[in-house]
Amino acid sequence: MLTFILACYGLTQIIVYSKILSPIRPSYYFFNCPMCVGFWVGVFLVILNPFTELFIFDVSLINAFVLGCLSSGTSYALCMLVSDGGFQHEYRTQRSVDSKVETETSRQVLQG
Repeated sequence: MLTFILACYGLTQIIVYSKILSPIRPSYYFFNCPMCVGFWVGVFLVILNPFTELFIFDVSLINAFVLGCLSSGTSYALCMLVSDGGFQHEYRTQRSVDSKVETETSRQVLQG
């Protein structure tokens, strides 16, 4: 399963973000969305399953759908987690959230 997920993620990354494919990549939203492309990459790899020894899934419509969904979700999650610069993260402290709330509240009290 891990091999399948990593293969789907790698192929999705190549299709969506690679500079090599950018001249021939259509400009439709579909080809810029790792979730959309990830689904079809998963279906594609299920179809290729009989020709490789990497995966041991039965080729069926249900397996193609379920593994396409798995590929879509994990490819999207990994694409959002890892970028060219490494791991992505957003850090918000509780203090910045509290100060925003206090500012909004004090404005409402003064205006009311």
